[in-house]
Amino acid sequence: MTTQIQHSPNENTAILTQMIPLDLGGVRLDQAVARLFSDYSRERLKEWISQGHLLVDGKVWRPKDRVAGGENVTLNIVLEVETEAQPQEIALNILYEDDDVLVLDKPAGLVVHPGAGNPDGTLLNGLLFHCPDLKNVPRAGLVHRIDKDTSGLLVVAKTLPAHTFLVAELSEKNVYREYEAVVQGVLVSGGTMDAPIGRHPHERIKMAVVHGGKPAVTHFRVIKRYRGLTHVRVELETGRTHQIRVHFSHKNHPLLGDPVYAGRARLPKGASPELVQALQGFPRQALHARRLTLTHPVSGEQLSFESPLPTDFVELLAALDEDLRLSK
Repeated sequence: MTTQIQHSPNENTAILTQMIPLDLGGVRLDQAVARLFSDYSRERLKEWISQGHLLVDGKVWRPKDRVAGGENVTLNIVLEVETEAQPQEIALNILYEDDDVLVLDKPAGLVVHPGAGNPDGTLLNGLLFHCPDLKNVPRAGLVHRIDKDTSGLLVVAKTLPAHTFLVAELSEKNVYREYEAVVQGVLVSGGTMDAPIGRHPHERIKMAVVHGGKPAVTHFRVIKRYRGLTHVRVELETGRTHQIRVHFSHKNHPLLGDPVYAGRARLPKGASPELVQALQGFPRQALHARRLTLTHPVSGEQLSFESPLPTDFVELLAALDEDLRLSK
């Protein structure tokens, strides 16, 4: 599926067009477009359909109308720009920057976007200080997010056309995102987890694998097996909230140190005091956004970036390597 993008020169608006795949024939319109424009919530899309912002072959349809497949869908959206957050001088580790995009390496502990309990001091506040014009771009140019206690690579769009292009690239799975993680338990082999993710039915601060959730696909490979833990390489095909954390927890291999989905670290039998300290003292989920590859929104050039593992992650692996050596 290819998204066509147009922009109004005077407003923060974008027109996105896609063709409904034939394999979606027979489903409701709101369900079909939720698959096509997965960066927007089903509720938001349903609202846009009802307001006439989404047209099917140039006509207004109802959310419950059934598609046949092959129809052309046009979505005319008004993009929300950043008006409330204030610029703040925050150190940013910028790996690449030009007139259109910026790629940075986020440390663990830095919140990406202001919210409840974090009104300021976030990455977004720092971006507005570094580049004041980002106030005119949705989410101050943030194309995707990683959790507060996840470290690694993020891309920021510095213009509205670049933002719309990169959001569409993510939706079409054209942005390569690779992570490294340490999970509890010993994985026999790599594989793919294809399980829909939505809000947890009882604990609203959590996400979960739920029927009717948004499609979510995670690929993983084993890097190294330890006593009771596994170092894995993870590739995201989709980008749902907490996706990697939820999928591995659902597989009964939660990320080491995850305060929401893992609970207390499981200790290998006969673990040394040093290993106990390394595992129980690890201050966050063991997850790092390691590699990022994307197409430049203007030049069309393919850009690839790699972030080295942070010190806490390196020290964790060293402790696991030492335990493995002593156990032989």
